[in-house]
Amino acid sequence: MTERRYVESHSDVLRHPHEQMLKLVAKGFYKELINYGVKEPEILTVAGHLLDNVSLKSNPNRITVDTYNTLFSVKDIHNDWNEKRELSISSISITPLGTNDFGQIGKWTNSPEARRYFYPHFPDTPSGLEQYFQSDDREYFRINSDGKFVGIIGADQVDNQSKKLEMRKLVGASEQRGKGIGKRAIFLFLYYAYLIKNFEKVFLHSLDINLRNLSLNGKFGFYLEGVFFEDITIDGERHDLVRMVLSRSVWQELFA
Repeated sequence: MTERRYVESHSDVLRHPHEQMLKLVAKGFYKELINYGVKEPEILTVAGHLLDNVSLKSNPNRITVDTYNTLFSVKDIHNDWNEKRELSISSISITPLGTNDFGQIGKWTNSPEARRYFYPHFPDTPSGLEQYFQSDDREYFRINSDGKFVGIIGADQVDNQSKKLEMRKLVGASEQRGKGIGKRAIFLFLYYAYLIKNFEKVFLHSLDINLRNLSLNGKFGFYLEGVFFEDITIDGERHDLVRMVLSRSVWQELFA
């Protein structure tokens, strides 16, 4: 019932921007297929296979906008912030960054994959990273899995007056990806932003080629706020920059 009430009461927020997001996903998917060597005439074949899957799994009563509120709830979070500066859910926790973390972060952020999908790029030296993360308008955390340092998540462009910030996340340890760590880290960070910092708005930027990231954020309630068309160049190719946003009221209705 929670998800249905959300879809009905926020229909203007979800439906039209969701259609725009689907167009962006389709555009990015098309580019990826071409990059993988699929010829343009074969795109129709791929579309046919997608329709086959839809016909096999379709349910006329299914709500079209899926969210992670069936997986996460505020009551699932263990809040040790006042005592230990730690928030956790199952085996995943976030804690403030330490100065000894910058060397490892540099290895992650300078990888070809990170430099392809993250924009703007993080500084490429330990000293540059230390200066970057200690800026007054940023606040970043370690992502820990069973106590092991596996990634970073945090806030850029922290605006204490307008109560808004930009979220950025990287699960840097490749062997830890695809295990749900990123989902839990995002949920913990949103809990921190809305219920500890009492901010009103979290936004993020994503490249049009990062389809997994677009889908992940959409399921937390983020919706499309705007697109900067062909805004940046990566490896000689122009890309759209997508801005998504999540308000505190929407997040609370979903997960509280």
